[in-house]
Amino acid sequence: MYVCMCNGYTDKDIRRVVQRGGVSCATDAYAALGSGFCCGKCKDCAEEVVSEELPNITLMAAE
Repeated sequence: MYVCMCNGYTDKDIRRVVQRGGVSCATDAYAALGSGFCCGKCKDCAEEVVSEELPNITLMAAE
């Protein structure tokens, strides 16, 4: 699903950069993807995707 129409970022793009590590919020994720927020309408959704993915990183590291 597209999260950011301005930059063309999908939830999979955001999840991928979270999985790489070093990302703890949507601003970090966008920076890792190469840009920041444009209009900002996607910020809440992007934060939700990051929040959903962060526990998965913790679980993978524990295994």
